[in-house]
Order: sequence, then C-alpha cells, then structure tokens
Amino acid sequence: MVLKIKRPIKEEPNVQHMLERMPKNVADSFTDDQLFHLNTALAGRRWGNHKVDVRGTIGLLRSRYYFVLLAGRDKRDLSRTEGRIGKLVMAAMIALFLCVSLVLGLVLLYILKSWLGINLFEGFSLGLWDWLNGKG
Repeated sequence: MVLKIKRPIKEEPNVQHMLERMPKNVADSFTDDQLFHLNTALAGRRWGNHKVDVRGTIGLLRSRYYFVLLAGRDKRDLSRTEGRIGKLVMAAMIALFLCVSLVLGLVLLYILKSWLGINLFEGFSLGLWDWLNGKG
C-alpha cells in the first residue's frame, strides 16, 4: 500500500505557475477552495497527444508569426449543428463514392463487352476499346 501525502494547494505546480503570472495582491486574494477549483478546471483540459502536431515560427520583416497544426480524433461531444454538418458531409462522401463506383463499373462493363465483341448498336462505338488497344 502506497501512502500519498497531499500537499497544500498553493504548492501544486499548476497553481504556482498561474499565481506567478498575476499581481501579488490578486494572487493572495484567492482562498484555498477557489484555488482548488481553478486547478481542477485548468487541469481538466487535455492538451494530449495528436496524430499530427506541427508547430513552428515564420519570420517576416520585423515580425515573427507562429503556426500550429493539430489533427487527431475528436473525442468531444458534437453540437447539434456540428452533428448535422458531419452527417451531411458523410452523405455527400457516400454519394460521391457510389457515383464514382457506378461510372467505373459501367466503364469496365463496356470494356468487357467490347473485348467479347458484342455490339449493342450497329455502327456505333465510343472508341474506348480502340483507344485501349492503341488503334485510336
């Protein structure tokens, strides 16, 4: 059994860092209960690992600008609008996939028909089979 000794809230690293960035009179005005809740609220934020984490700076003339590109799986609950947009995008992607698959399937069937020498309309050809054979 490991015994954990709990330190005072003002000795927590997150709290110390937060208080150091404030004027002394403001930092001294917080009660331990307020600091505990602030620490809980701030420590609850997840700045965890991301699949894509690109950070850098760009110097332009006299100014420097920073950029951050983060990407990963979104674990948050979506708002109603975000959920609707997500469903709309998913439906569009499925429709696009089905359309591309249909066109590709029809082209493959047309090539198979031409390879077998079947003419649906006498004297009419799209020329795809001739183009694939290098005759077109």
